[in-house]
Amino acid sequence: MNHSSQDTGSGGIHEDRKLYVVDSINDLNKLNLCPAGSQPLFPLEEKIPVLGTNPGNGSRSLFFVGLLIMLIVSLVLVSFVIFLIIQTGNKMDDVSRRLTAEGKDIDDLKKINNMIVMRLNQLDSEQN
Repeated sequence: MNHSSQDTGSGGIHEDRKLYVVDSINDLNKLNLCPAGSQPLFPLEEKIPVLGTNPGNGSRSLFFVGLLIMLIVSLVLVSFVIFLIIQTGNKMDDVSRRLTAEGKDIDDLKKINNMIVMRLNQLDSEQN
């Protein structure tokens, strides 16, 4: 970590900058002065943000991409459910038409059965 002993509110008085290294993450209060010939861990160019860039843009764009993917997946799922509902409705129409047709066939069979029973009863009465 770089800490500057420069007082920003001192109105132009600049003190020597000192580079400190933290011994352990658990104890951030123990700071050791780096040797004068040591090389910094990160170049200064990496620490200075480029003007006109917002560091939150990456997370925002990632959020919007995730949101867009979720919306597309939701749209696909809703379309699939609508397709299934339409298919189920068509199948139910087929079944109801078949039941209606079979119901008419059963009524016709009952009429034919009644006519056969009546004819058999007539033949029995004639034979007796």
